[in-house]
This record gives sequence, structure tokens and C-alpha cells, in this order.
Amino acid sequence: VFVHDFGLSATFLGKPDMGLITLSEMTVIIDKIVKAVELPVVADGGCGFGNPLNTYRTVEEFESIGAAGVNLEDQAYPKRCGHLAGKEIISAEEMIEKIQAACDARKDRDFVIVARTDAIAIDGVDEAIRRGNAYARAGADMIFVEAPESKEDIGRIVKSLEAPSWVNMVEGGKTPLVPFDELQKMGAALVDY
Repeated sequence: VFVHDFGLSATFLGKPDMGLITLSEMTVIIDKIVKAVELPVVADGGCGFGNPLNTYRTVEEFESIGAAGVNLEDQAYPKRCGHLAGKEIISAEEMIEKIQAACDARKDRDFVIVARTDAIAIDGVDEAIRRGNAYARAGADMIFVEAPESKEDIGRIVKSLEAPSWVNMVEGGKTPLVPFDELQKMGAALVDY
């Protein structure tokens, strides 16, 4: 189960995903979901709620309530939904520091650290792949490249990453909806709807 701030912002606040959910609000809601389901829960850590120190705390909080992993992205804080215009990204070096902080914070090696990049919207597919591979080398267990705009780009990204790839299917988003079996054949490790 993936608990994302896009859904929580809409249901909990009735607002768009523009970095309005706080770490404490996410933790309370994720704790309730973890207790309600028997499946592993990956929690959306957004931008780590700040700098590498905040990212460290985010991982501590999510792991302590029983989340199975965290999704962290390279957008500038406050972040926006990956399918909205007007995003900004931090430097790859700063994101690498956040990934390293997340790795240092986790106590359970089975706690999954997913690094997401929103670089496609700003610098294109090549930069998103470059960043994804840098994040994998920094310790991320899985890479999530947000908002590729064609099926060909999805395939290229999945094949080019040096870590398992997460693919996001959002109705009405920038990424075309591709059937699960095709994504599986491409080599996607995880698909969320």
C-alpha cells in the first residue's frame, strides 16, 4: 500500500497537493493505516519535510510506526504534485545528502528507501535517469522517475536505471496509462495506481 500526500491532502485537507500536509499529520494518518491493514505500507515522505536532518527524522518517525518504507523526492520544499506545473528541484547533491540521511536513520535493513526525481519536468529524461542512478548509488533501494510523457520514455527509464524502478499511473496525469502486463514486461518492479 502506498500512502501518498496527494491523496491525503485531498481527503484530509480538501486542498491540492502543494506541500500543505505536515510530518506530524502524515505520521498520525500513516500510523492508523499501518494498524488497519496487513500489507506493507510505504509512506510518502515528500521532500523529507525539509533538509537532510528533517529527512532523518521523517525516516525515524515512519519506521517507528511500522511503515515498510518511505518515498523521498528531489523537489524544492514546499513540493507540488508531480503532475502539476511550477515544480522546482533541488540539486542532485542535496538530494544525495537526504538519501544518505535516510539510510543512516533506518534501523531495519528491510525498510525500503525510494528516491523519486521530478527532473523530467525541468531538465528532461536524460537528467532524470542520471539523477536516478546517482540516487541508487547513494543508497536508495528503488527509483521513482515521476511523470514520463510517453510509453517509450517509461521503457527507456526502466531499462536505464541501476535499481528497481517504480512507475506511477495517474488518471489525468502527464504519464500515459499503460496496462500492468506491459509495464511488467518492460521490467517495472512496482506500479502504483
